[in-house]
Amino acid sequence: MESLKDQVAVVTGASSGIGKAIALSIAAHGAEVCLVARRRELLEDVAKRIHGLGSSGHACPVDLTNDEDIRSLGEHCQKDFGRVSILVLCGGAIFHGPLAKASLADFDLMYRSNVRGHYLMIQTMLPLLRKSRGQIVFINSSAGLRSPATTGQFSATQHAFRSIADSLREEVNPDGIRVLSVYPGRTATPRVAKLFEKEGRAYQPDLLMQPEDIAEMVTHSLRLPRTAEVTDISIRPMQKSY
Repeated sequence: MESLKDQVAVVTGASSGIGKAIALSIAAHGAEVCLVARRRELLEDVAKRIHGLGSSGHACPVDLTNDEDIRSLGEHCQKDFGRVSILVLCGGAIFHGPLAKASLADFDLMYRSNVRGHYLMIQTMLPLLRKSRGQIVFINSSAGLRSPATTGQFSATQHAFRSIADSLREEVNPDGIRVLSVYPGRTATPRVAKLFEKEGRAYQPDLLMQPEDIAEMVTHSLRLPRTAEVTDISIRPMQKSY
């Protein structure tokens, strides 16, 4: 297995849930991590935990719906690091509802954050990733593989996310860049807790996957020798509680 020591990682959605777990996991293997999300105070808490692991974490507040925030982050990475080794795309928004009643404003927000914001993030970071023959991880969703009732809007953004990943892989593999898509089922995160509440269902986090489960799979894939590329991981809770 390859070491992540001295590699520079950018992780969106790093303030909580799966993004936070991935940031901590790759930091534990030696990576220096730029922590990206909207709330600085939460990012600083994660950065402190990373420092406790003996690595470096940097709080980088960014709103994925704000193009200038994303471009400024790119300039910051270019100036301070000159390269990016790992880009993890995990941030975004989620809303569910029947098509007849679902909010167009919610749909617009999901498109801006889940699709367009990450698309610009990739464009911004790609020159830095090419310098280090880096790796890109798309944290998608089971909704990126199917479209159950009431998930049409969110699922549409995740199918678009999947298409971007698959196309990008063919474009950048010749440059030595690996692209991984992960499709988790429901995971015990604050976002999923709110989703259960909206659905009027009991939230039982012990019956769901844990963020650390996803982080372990991602970190293992990132550390594989360069003779292999993991392209897709579909992972579900062992106990089917929803």
